[in-house]
Amino acid sequence: MRFLRTLSWTAAVTAALLAWPALAEAKVKVVATLPDLATVAREVGGPDVEVTALSVPTQDPHFVDARPSLVLPLNRADLLVLTGLQLEVGWLPNLIVGSRNPRIQTGTPGQLDASTVVPLKGVPTEAISRAQGDIHPGGNPHYMIDPREGARVAKAIADRLGQLDPAHRAGYSARAATLATGAANLAAKEAKRFASLPSARKQVVVYHESMIYLLQWLGVKQIDTLEPKPGIPPSPQHVAMVIVKMKGDHVPVILYEDYRPRNTGALVAEKTNAKLVIVPGGPDFDHGQSYLAYVQDVTNKLFAGLQP
Repeated sequence: MRFLRTLSWTAAVTAALLAWPALAEAKVKVVATLPDLATVAREVGGPDVEVTALSVPTQDPHFVDARPSLVLPLNRADLLVLTGLQLEVGWLPNLIVGSRNPRIQTGTPGQLDASTVVPLKGVPTEAISRAQGDIHPGGNPHYMIDPREGARVAKAIADRLGQLDPAHRAGYSARAATLATGAANLAAKEAKRFASLPSARKQVVVYHESMIYLLQWLGVKQIDTLEPKPGIPPSPQHVAMVIVKMKGDHVPVILYEDYRPRNTGALVAEKTNAKLVIVPGGPDFDHGQSYLAYVQDVTNKLFAGLQP
């Protein structure tokens, strides 16, 4: 049965590739796994690139459906940008193989693992096992929510685009520098704004270990997670412990990405009189939202929730 499913998927991919029109375009074709990377690539590439995102912000990036249609842009891509740290390991490898595109294979100039340019947080210091949940052995992959890391990724994308397309290298570098300046200004402004909050208010509970870059940047303390272990759904016993801890510490906010299940968060918010703050899972790439506008939206929602 598994063989038949694999054969069916392969046949669908092959048929889709044969149907894909051969377009002679001068633009560099970039595919990014997530909308935050795609948005940064579009801003850095400007008029000289064509960017496709393989997922949308309402999808959990761990569990994107590897539909055969996602192979089409990968087949044409000159550059694939991925988050790395095994975030996409459950769905991306089959798509890369199915694309039959030698330009974007691991180790080629056409594949950029953005995590390689980021100072990583949450890197395990002890031996890990599956009993500990969905631990990322290389570090926490949710770094793009911090604009300073987004700026590093922008420069890496500009450098790689300049390597693939030397004629437009100066434009790529200039646009990455503009994004970096905006990111630095936003990072400083928001850190100052959050510093004005009373210390007792700067506490949150999160659903999953996906907010550490945001919270450490803004000086907000993470008290606990609703997941007992990363990737393990909340259990009644663990949720009861979190409620007790939140009441004792007067935690004002439960912080969620909008693609996560909300029932548990809503229940805990009701029991603790905390606010359930829902933030977007990434920029609205399809409707042209900028990367920094997305980050600003996240910080605005969190700041409003932490207000007395």
